Amino acid sequence: MDTDTQDFAARFTDSLTSAPGLELALLRPLLTLLAAGEPVTADQLAAETGRTAQEIRQALAAMPDTEYDTQGRITGYGLTLNPTPHRYETDGRTLYTWCALDTLVFPAVLGHTAQVTSPCRAIGKPVRLTVTPDGPTIVEPAGAVVSLVACETPASIRTSFCNEIHFFTSAETAEEWLAGHPGSRVLPVADAYAIEQPLIQQILTGTSPSGCC
Repeated sequence: MDTDTQDFAARFTDSLTSAPGLELALLRPLLTLLAAGEPVTADQLAAETGRTAQEIRQALAAMPDTEYDTQGRITGYGLTLNPTPHRYETDGRTLYTWCALDTLVFPAVLGHTAQVTSPCRAIGKPVRLTVTPDGPTIVEPAGAVVSLVACETPASIRTSFCNEIHFFTSAETAEEWLAGHPGSRVLPVADAYAIEQPLIQQILTGTSPSGCC
């Protein structure tokens, strides 16, 4: 990975982890519960984290992107029970993610293998991946890329990042999208996974670089 890409990767990770509503200490426990394929209650998340239900509700109030069902149970945060373009199959369950990058990160965080199918943002052709805890092992088509954005003042995880992080079948099919998103990048799937190692470690430890979360 060249120096310019490494610099962009650092900016991306810094901007992502500074986005409002991202509490890394809750992320892995919440993802673990959602991966079971059922809505999650505040009491379940409290038991998983060792916090009180009231503390969990206060934390969730500061996470505006969180999805809920009509009973007030959590149905999605990054990993979701609600259909999106990013299909994520694991352990016999069909789940979804908010963005292309989630499909690369979550197997490492959760320690499982996922079969991923997501349409190219430009032409709609499916991009298919097998992603293990150690990264993607199969990518079809082999030249697929992931779009990344680095926001100076992110509004939230989903609006500022997830809504702009897509798969494309190739760098060529991403050219029109890039032209409309100055300062963004597209990277081969393996490189996109590689630059997320610092974020994966932060999720696993539940801390931000500054230790604020």
